[in-house]
Amino acid sequence: MHDDKNISEFKADTQHIIENKALNFTEALIPVGILMSFLAYNIFFAEGEMFGEYSNQIILLIGALVAATVGFFNKVTYNRMLLEIWENLKSVFIPIMILFLVGALAGTWLISGVIPAMVYYGLQVLSPEIFLPASVVIAAVISIATGSSWTTSATVGIALVGIGTALGINPGMIAGAVISGAYFGDKMSPLSDTTNLAPAMAGTDLFTHIRYMAITTVPTIVLTLIVFAVLSASIETSGSADVSNLLNTINNTFNITPWLFTVPLVVIGLILLKTKPLIALGVGVLLAAVFAFVFQADILNGLGESKINSIITSILTDTQITTDNEKLNDLFAAGGMKGMLWTIFLIICAMIFGGVMDGIGALARITKALLSVASSIFGLFASTVISCLGLNIIASDQYLAIVIPGKMFKKAFEDKQLAPENLSRTLEDSGTVTSVLIPWNTCGAYQSGVLGVGVGEYFIYAIFNWLSPFTTLLFAALNIKIRQLSSK
Repeated sequence: MHDDKNISEFKADTQHIIENKALNFTEALIPVGILMSFLAYNIFFAEGEMFGEYSNQIILLIGALVAATVGFFNKVTYNRMLLEIWENLKSVFIPIMILFLVGALAGTWLISGVIPAMVYYGLQVLSPEIFLPASVVIAAVISIATGSSWTTSATVGIALVGIGTALGINPGMIAGAVISGAYFGDKMSPLSDTTNLAPAMAGTDLFTHIRYMAITTVPTIVLTLIVFAVLSASIETSGSADVSNLLNTINNTFNITPWLFTVPLVVIGLILLKTKPLIALGVGVLLAAVFAFVFQADILNGLGESKINSIITSILTDTQITTDNEKLNDLFAAGGMKGMLWTIFLIICAMIFGGVMDGIGALARITKALLSVASSIFGLFASTVISCLGLNIIASDQYLAIVIPGKMFKKAFEDKQLAPENLSRTLEDSGTVTSVLIPWNTCGAYQSGVLGVGVGEYFIYAIFNWLSPFTTLLFAALNIKIRQLSSK
């Protein structure tokens, strides 16, 4: 999710797991069963329109209502549930502000020519034959440097989707490549929030965790790159003639200059200097507005009554720059802050559901049930993976998917004489990377909102993300590099 400490201000030591002895396992599963049933019906039979545009949000609220009803029958107070909802909502306040700024960023980077310039030069450098694996590598490098998959998507991710779309590549493939690279970097960067959180929960140190995590992560990213290389070599693209037409259209519509790259470079530089993301993205919006005045006066004049009005509109609401190429018309459109509202409502509803589930003790009960059936070493690894996946679905938050299993399974790993880095690696291999595969999880909602590609479109192509849990289970099943506690 918001994998930078400045983004979430997440404090692991303040997290408490609420247990409710009156609640049994079946009761804990009732809200989950109803939620999953409604979501499945909405996806497979109602084409996502069961309750209109905001179907997923309403379904999450229905799940929260069912969970609250179960809680009332088990003597959980109304105040307890409200308190947990409030704690969850507080934890996503900064991410919501960042989403608004990302919407503003997309609008101002469009009218200033930053995104068109990225597409213009990218079309000349990134050929279709290497585009997908190159996207994985570029996203991975930026994510390792910044420690944030969110920042990676909001900067190079948006540009890569634009370039690839102009080349005629499936947006789902491009988003999957970007997300695969971004989450590889997020896992392996010492600057990442989750990379610090997992070893803290398991009881090991940061660099032991990173070195041990490389054992499963490197083979997974290598396999991911091979698949994307094969895909890049086999997909049909628009061809060089179309690219030439696209370049001419972009050049005729915008004032394209390398100076426009100053804006994204300043934002990435500020993130590398550990500036708070809200400040870094805010500077990106203001700087892009200045560059719009300097370089794109004709664009601003054509969008509104005045240049100032055009910039304000691009920050707040929809902006469309029309060209003589239909493909570019789809690309050169931005929703501003307004375009992020659907995603923000989804996050808020997910936090309400997760808060009620935590408040009634359902999350702890489900995790304990998984722990109770972990008799073998492989069973312990499998239970941890299932717990992380389940909490990403139920609690809609990747931090809870690391914290709760981390606290619950720590002693079980010790009892099996397994070194704590086994647990920390498993938490990241299943908790961190799969969060982006859940549409209503904060990570899935963010990435789909920023990249403009639905989770269902990129799911199968986010190869690194869904392959990672299988890799960690394969290593556990074959007893490869499963470190034991030292005899001392």
